[in-house]
Parts: sequence; C-alpha cells; structure tokens
Amino acid sequence: MHAAETPTLITSVFWLLLSVVTLLYYLAARHHRSPRFLQRLPLFAAGSTLMMLAFSPPMMAWAHHDIRGHMVQHVLLGMFAPLAWVLASPMTLALRSLPARYARWSSNLLRHPFFFYLTHPITATLLNIGGMYLLYATPLYQASLNNLALHLMIHVHFILAGYLYCWSIAGCEPSFHPFSFKMRLTVLLFGIAAHSYLAKLMYINLWPSLPFYSADDLQTAAKIMYYGGDLAEALLAIVLFNGWLENNRKRLVRFSKRYHIEDAFRI
Repeated sequence: MHAAETPTLITSVFWLLLSVVTLLYYLAARHHRSPRFLQRLPLFAAGSTLMMLAFSPPMMAWAHHDIRGHMVQHVLLGMFAPLAWVLASPMTLALRSLPARYARWSSNLLRHPFFFYLTHPITATLLNIGGMYLLYATPLYQASLNNLALHLMIHVHFILAGYLYCWSIAGCEPSFHPFSFKMRLTVLLFGIAAHSYLAKLMYINLWPSLPFYSADDLQTAAKIMYYGGDLAEALLAIVLFNGWLENNRKRLVRFSKRYHIEDAFRI
C-alpha cells in the first residue's frame, strides 16, 4: 500500500475544482434568474459536497488502508454525488450560458454519432458497472494501491462513469439522442442486477483477495456496495418514473387542449 497518505495538495486541487464548478453553476443560474436552476442549486452543491467529503484527507487515508473506507468512497463518488449533479441539469444550464457561437458549436458536437454511442444507456452501464467488475475481479485494485496516478484515474472514472450512467437513465435533460423509457428502464434493471451480483460475488469469494484485508472487512465492504447501490439505484428509478409520469401529464394536457376535451365536459 502507499507508504504515505495521498498528498494534501491533490485533495486541495480537487476541492478547488469542485468549488469553482459549483460557483460557476450558481453564477449561471443567477444570471438567467431561472427559478428552475436556482431551486436545483442545493442539489448541485450537495453533489459537490459529497465529492469533497470523499476526497477529504481522513476519507482518503481510511480508503487507502481499509477496504470498507474505499467502498464508502466508491459509493459517494460513483453513485450519490453524480446523481445529485444530474438532478441539477448542469449541461442544460451550461449550454444556455455559453455565447451563441460556442453554444452552436457545442450543440453540433453533441449531435455527432460518437456521442450517440457514448451516451447510450448500454454504453454507460458497461463503463460504470463493467468498470467495477474490472476493478474488483482482476488485479487492477491491488495495482492501484501502489500507483498513485492509477489510483486517482480510478476515482475520476468513478465520477465520470457514474455521472454518464445516471444522466443516460434519468432523462432529466433534453438529449440530442433521446432514448425511450422502455430502453432506459430495461437497462436500469439490468444494471441493478449486475451491480447486486458483483456485490454477492465479492461477499462469497472475498474479493479483492488481499492478505491485509480480513474476511469480515471484505464482507462488510460488499454489504456497503450492495445496500448503497440499491439505495442509489432506487433513487434513480424514482427519478426515471417521475419523468415518465410528467411527460405523460404534459401529453395529456396537450391532447385535451387540442381536442377541447375540457370544453366538452362543461356542456
């Protein structure tokens, strides 16, 4: 394992980046004077706070020496923090805040087929859940304990893959490549099953099998992954169904206005 704790400088850099991003969200929401984004500012701030907690020196030190600490950190970075950010709709706010020229350039870029495949729910699930299998079922986790750069890259992957997964399933923001509710629900159910199965494999097989982790610690870490993942994915399912109900309500309102259904009931 690392002979020393993660440098305080690295923690400070992550905290600074998160503070700047949160401040930019606030300034953009205030500039547009949009109640929608101002009301969602606490969600974005909550996501940033969870990431700051995950990158705090005590948490980093705990995660370096204890698989249970690592799993708590994983749940924060890869599940709860990205979900809070997704609910705040930061991409929509960013596109609205960019100058027209850059907004058009960004929109054209996001329409590229590459982003269709990247943002596809199946791709997002493979990057997120598949990345967990790769980390815990191979020697990659052990290698990360002795390589600070790899260790940080894995954390960044947790955040990006977790955000992409939540974003592709939740449907909180307009997409240039929209996917159906059935598609997203099917992929979410598969993701829940795959995530739970990995946690069970870790519990039974005592993964990652390293001599300095006790069986009890490994099984506790597997439980944290199992129940933490269930809670995060249950919240994601609520967001998905809430969006589906809201879309149906809007379609019903448009239908009633088009055919004057309300007027017919008054006669």
